[in-house]
Parts: sequence; structure tokens; C-alpha cells
Amino acid sequence: MNKAFDPQGLNVQPMGDDDDFNQGGWSGGSLARAFDIHQMVATFRRRLKLFLALALLVFVVVLVLTIQATPLYTATASVMIDNRTEQVVDTQAVLSGLPADAATVDTEVEVLKSRQLAERVVAALELEKDPEFNSALRKPGIIGQITGGVGSLFGAAAPDTAQDQLSEIEAQKQRERVVDTVRDRLSIRRVGLTYVMGVGFTSPDPDKAARIANAFAQNYLLEQLQAKFEATRQANAWLNTRLNDLRGEVIQAEAAVEQYRNANNLLSASGATLTEQEISTYNTQLATVRAQQAEDEARLSTARAQLARGSTGDDVGEALGSTVVQQLRARRAEVSGRVADLSSRYGPRHPDMLRAERELADIDTQIQAEIGRIVSNLEARVQVARQRTASMQGSLAGARGTLAANNNAGVRLNELQRNAEASRTLYQGLLDRFKETTSQAGLEESDARIVSRAIIPNQPSSPNVPLNLALGLVLALGAGLAAVVLAEMLDAGMATGEDVESKLGLPHIGSIPLVSSVADAKERDMPPADYLLEKPLSAFAEAIRALRTSILFSRVGRTVGLIAVTSTLPGEGKTTTSVCLARSAAQAGQRVVIVDCDLRRRAVNRMFGIEPEAGLLEVLNGTSTLEAALYHDVPSGAYVLPLTHTAFTPKDVFSSQAMDTLLARLGESFDLVILDTAPVLAVADTRILAGKADTVVFLTRWRATPQKAITNSLKLLDKAGAHVAGVALVQVDMKSQARYGYGDAGYYYGAYKSYYTA
Repeated sequence: MNKAFDPQGLNVQPMGDDDDFNQGGWSGGSLARAFDIHQMVATFRRRLKLFLALALLVFVVVLVLTIQATPLYTATASVMIDNRTEQVVDTQAVLSGLPADAATVDTEVEVLKSRQLAERVVAALELEKDPEFNSALRKPGIIGQITGGVGSLFGAAAPDTAQDQLSEIEAQKQRERVVDTVRDRLSIRRVGLTYVMGVGFTSPDPDKAARIANAFAQNYLLEQLQAKFEATRQANAWLNTRLNDLRGEVIQAEAAVEQYRNANNLLSASGATLTEQEISTYNTQLATVRAQQAEDEARLSTARAQLARGSTGDDVGEALGSTVVQQLRARRAEVSGRVADLSSRYGPRHPDMLRAERELADIDTQIQAEIGRIVSNLEARVQVARQRTASMQGSLAGARGTLAANNNAGVRLNELQRNAEASRTLYQGLLDRFKETTSQAGLEESDARIVSRAIIPNQPSSPNVPLNLALGLVLALGAGLAAVVLAEMLDAGMATGEDVESKLGLPHIGSIPLVSSVADAKERDMPPADYLLEKPLSAFAEAIRALRTSILFSRVGRTVGLIAVTSTLPGEGKTTTSVCLARSAAQAGQRVVIVDCDLRRRAVNRMFGIEPEAGLLEVLNGTSTLEAALYHDVPSGAYVLPLTHTAFTPKDVFSSQAMDTLLARLGESFDLVILDTAPVLAVADTRILAGKADTVVFLTRWRATPQKAITNSLKLLDKAGAHVAGVALVQVDMKSQARYGYGDAGYYYGAYKSYYTA
């Protein structure tokens, strides 16, 4: 893909078609590069030392902390929420039991963690006096003893004395700190989905851990019991107060009923008022007298009817039942028999016969008189019955009038009775509940029970050496990887040609290795320029030739004769590269000259070991000829236009006409003119020379020069109108690059290094 340099130095603009882009976004090839496993491996290998160092450091720290950690023991008691209750009496509890559901168990877990329960345990076990939980009671170390001794000299109170002199607020704060410390050591967890909760406590003392864990479990049960006792006590107190109030209300309501009943003559017996009972009696008596009247009237009417039909009264019912009539009839029968006997014996005129007949008539008269008396008696009885009925009806009417008045007064009486009954019912209900709660006072039981008490642990729970080492290993690996990632993020240098092209948007025109990374042990200290001549077929020499070739063909259709070699910062190998390029070109048969344009360093002189009398500035000033100032490098055949030791001048010599004339003359006399310039960011002269050169070779030190600095330098060159052939990486450690320089040709150095001859 062709790329254009972005003046910002941050983006690479694609030009033309690219297989890595399609209508749907990134293609599979681009995605594969984004997650290139080889690149990741190479990056890891590049930072392997950092990774190992930091990982080892973290692991050692964890190991030391684990070894030096104080052994801690954890004792655990098991508490279960019991949904079974003992029903000793059939009464409802004041405070109901806990429902055995998940939310309740989770709630009780929080109750076990509560500060109130911790305060009870601290008070019960007097943990405020334990130096393990109260830091104010701990014995000071050496520094503390010295400080305490000095303090005592100036009247400072000793720790025990200071404890006695604590104010109420300070003592409260100290208790709060002790409670916080105890809560920090406490661990409450629910065992799976069961109703069992584990109450654990951690302490350096195993016996103390067990005692405190059991204390938490026991005080949890006691707190539940006390909650129920307190609820029952409060209920009893309220019920007692309410009963006293209601008792007075009931007495007052019942007294009002009785007073109203007496005032309105609403007395009652057997569930009915006296008036109602009187009316009932009157009704019964009235029915009786009416029946008697009807009976008497019927008898009288019958007797009268019989007499009206001409009866002698013998068939009258009352006469039939009369003893007198019966006796008279018996005498009449006797007399009638004697009359019949006398009549047959003496005749009708016989004196005996006449006496007998007069006696018989007298008996009949008596019978009629008796029948008359009976009828008269019937009439009297009927009259009496009628009067009795009338009297009874009058009495009943009066009683009914009284009952109507009583009924009107009974409306208010009913209201008073309802009020009294309501008060009586409420009073009786509360009285029954009071008796139930009073009987429950000694039957309360906790909603939980201790399944198993904490035992003294035999093995420490902390530090867990295998777990700590495993976590330390994981932490060490994580820290190492984080360091690698951070180092990569902070690494602003260029490592591969791919970095150059992707980050800078310029071609990568070569990578110049360090001689020490490609030379034999005895040749590693040899200067690069000399090593080039001694080993013309070496990897270093081949890299210089590859760089020269890239430079010569950097401008298609145009001959490159004037080359400016520059970099961002000093010490990046500009002079060495320039000399090596010149010697390589000279060995190839080209006429080459190196012009030392770094007025401040004069590095070319030091590299060739010369101290000329005339140089570049003398030629520009006209005090020396070009031929006199040129130095011939005999081993390679290249020429050098150096700088004298007095070469520095404040004048802007590179923008002068003399400099243009000199460059034109050198271009005519030599096939290749190499300008060894100063760093771009440090000196402005380089931008002037870069604009005059056919192309600029920009050097950057491998994995050292910051990207931001390179970008700024390239922006300055772009503004100066310079043509940058590309960026070359110098001082590349080929051994390191071969291990982790994925994306660069040096990554495969191990495969082809045997190709070069020493």
C-alpha cells in the first residue's frame, strides 16, 4: 500500500486500493494482524527480562510476607435457625418465631455481624482489657520504650495511668475501636442453602478464637431471648395498664345500665322485664277466664234452650249433676211407686192415695225450684265470668301500655347495655391475653440453636502457604504482564520497519546493526567504518549496501547525488553511517565525498583521526581552495571535506551563495555527495541543508529515539521542503532483534546469518 507522510506524524493515509479494507470494515487479514500471536510472542520475548525481574520481585515479596506473617487461627461455631417450636401451652407468643426462608437467614447473618452484638461480646469477655484488640494497651517496641522514657522525663503519663485518665468521649472512641477490631476478625457465612450459619473468629490465640466464636453464638441466642422477654414484658405492662382503665370503664358502664333500668322501671327477672312477665300472666289468665265465660255461657244457653222447648228441666246438664235433684228424683221415684201401688189397691180417692199424690207433687215442686236455682246460678256464673274477663282485659291493656313505654325506654337501655357489653368483652379478652402472656414469661425460647460449638483449632488458617504462593504466582505473573504492557505503552522508540511505516508513514529504507551484535568476539570492538572495510561480505556491510541502494532509488526518475544524513537527537550514528555509506559507495567504484556540516561536533575528524588546517569554512570564506581542503581516505578511496578546530562561526554559512556554489561544484566532481549534518531538533542549519539536498536520509536509533521527537523532526523537515527518502534504524542489536523483532527482516537473522562470510 502506498502511503503519504502525515505532517502530524501520527496517521498513515491509505492511497489507492488496499486489501485490508472492504465495505464491511476491517478484513480478516487486518484483524489477524491486530491479534498477531507472533507479534505478541515477540513482544513478550523483548520484555522477558523485565517480566522475569518484576514477577520474581513480586513473588519474593509475597513469599517473605507469607513467611513473616503471624499465624492466625480461626474457630467456627455453627448456629441453626430452628423452625420447630415447643408448644407447652396452647397460646400465641407475643413475639412470633422467625420464618425459615432465605431472606430471614440472610437477615440473621447481618444480625450476627451487627455492632450491637459485637458490643455485647466485648463487654461480656472484657476485650477492652485485651491488648490484642486494644492497641492502647500494647507494649511499645524499642522506639516506643525510648519515646515513653523521654515522655516520662517530661511528665508524660504512663499507658496504664493514661487509660485511667481517659475522658468519657475518648473512652467511648476506644471502645468503638475495640468493637471495630473484633468485627474485622469476625466472619459470618451461610452454609450453602441450609438454615445453618457459621460463626468464625480469627485470632493469633486458638483458645481465644474458640471462646470468642462461642461467645458470639451464645450472645446471639441470648439476644433473641431477651428480645422476646422484653416484648413480653412490654406487652404485660401495656395490658396491665389497659386492664386497669377498662375495669373502671366496665364498672361505670354497668352502673349506668342499672341506674337507667331502675329509673325507668325496667326491672327484669329470668331474662324478661316484670311488665313482660305481667302481660304474659294476664294473657294466660285472660284466656282462662274467657274459656270459663264461654263455658258458662254455653251451659246457660243450653239450659234456657231446653226450658224454652218445654222441658221440665230434668234434662238440663247442671240438674243432672245436682245431688239435690238426684235425691229428689229418688224420693219421687219412691213416692211414684207407692202412688201406683195405692192406686191399684185403693183407688184415687183414698186418703193414702191423696197423701201420696200431694207428696209426689211437693217433690216435683222442689225439683222445679231446684232447677230454677240451678239456672239462676248459671246466669250468675255467666255474669261473674263476663266481669272477670272485662277486668282481665283492662289489666292487660294497662300492662301493654306500660310495656310500650318500657320499650321506648329500652332503646336507650339497649345502647347502654351494648356499650357495657363491648367494654366487658374487650376487658375479658385483654384479661385472658394478660393471663396468657404472664404464663409465657418463663416459657420463651430462642428461634435458633447452637448446632456445634467452636473447638480450639489445631492448624492455623492464615497464612495459607499453598494458597498464598499460588496467589503470589498469579500476582507475579499479572504484575509481570502489566509491566510488559506498560513498558510497551511507554516505549516510544522504533523497533521494526513495520513500526516505522505504521507510526511515521515513511518508508523503512534500512536497518544498520551494531557491529558487536554481528561480529566475532575478537572483532566486536572494531570501529564500524573499519569493520566495513575489513569484512566487506559481512552482514553489517550488506546492511550499508542495502541502505545505499534504497537511497539511490528513493526518487524514481531522478538521480540522487546529494544526500543529507540527519537524525532527531545527537549520538544516533549520523557520522558513522555517513562514513560507512561513503566507503561502501567508494568500494563500488563511485567518486564519493563526505562534507562535515556539524559545526559543533566535527565528528568526521575524530573518526578519520585527522586535524586539518583547512576545511569547509575556509573554502566558503575563500581562504583555501577546495583541493587543499579535501582529505583522501586511502583505504576506501572516498574523500572528506572536514572542519578545522576553529570551524565554529555564528554566521549563517549554509544559506549563503558560496555554499550553493560549493555544492554545485562538488556535484560536478563527485558521483555522490554526503552531507553529515547536525540533529534536526538541535540545530536549524540542518533544515537549510535538507532543502538543498536531493534527498534526506533520516536516522533513528533502534528502540531509543522517542516517536514524538521523530515526528517533530519530520515536521520541521517537511516545512523546509526537504525530500525524506525514508527512515533507517541504526545501532540495531541483531541478536535481540532475532529473538523478538517480529515484523522486521532482522527477526530472521538467525536463519540467514550463516550466509555471510567473515
